[in-house]
Amino acid sequence: MLLLAVDTATPAVTVALHDGESVLAESNQVDARRHGELLLPSVDKVLAEAGVKLEAVTGIVVGVGPGPYTGLRVGLVTASTFAAVLGVPVHGLCTLDGLAYAAGAAGIEGPFTVATDARRKEVYWARYEDPLTRTGEPAVDRPADIAERVAGLPAVGQGAQLYPEVFPDARGPVHQSAAALAALAAHRLEAGAEFLPATPLYLRRPDAEVPKNYKVVTPK
Repeated sequence: MLLLAVDTATPAVTVALHDGESVLAESNQVDARRHGELLLPSVDKVLAEAGVKLEAVTGIVVGVGPGPYTGLRVGLVTASTFAAVLGVPVHGLCTLDGLAYAAGAAGIEGPFTVATDARRKEVYWARYEDPLTRTGEPAVDRPADIAERVAGLPAVGQGAQLYPEVFPDARGPVHQSAAALAALAAHRLEAGAEFLPATPLYLRRPDAEVPKNYKVVTPK
């Protein structure tokens, strides 16, 4: 097994190579505006550091979000392209699940909350019973609207750091890690668990929309 994992659903551009037992190499950069510019060089860096050719990869792991429209699509399109070219499966995972798994590695047992920045003064979030068990579907909300539902729980992710009045027990990890995502995928593959399709989990409409009442110009 040789898994190449990527995730661009958050400001982190993160890539890792995992052999089913441990991480061979990883790259993590935080820049919300340069996903497309940073991802492929990061893949090259990780493969070179591990001394592995892309052709040796047996599976692609990708975070499917939730996340903002543009950044999220960079990772999904790249992962799907690699999978198609190599003829290997692509395994989709919820980005929040990757952060939850990383929280477990950091010593958080649960229950706890994962929250990432959704912009527009909102967070993408979910509750977890433990690092492997999400207790509901991911959602997007204003922090104040979920204060009672997350009260008393530790929280990880950048969204928790941004709103300490709602998440007073904010902890690390702050950013997504492809290394954790790959380790979670290896665990799920060993257990025979199912994966998500490599399609974006937006949870809301994109910022840019076609005007509803635009003027149609026809040739004379």
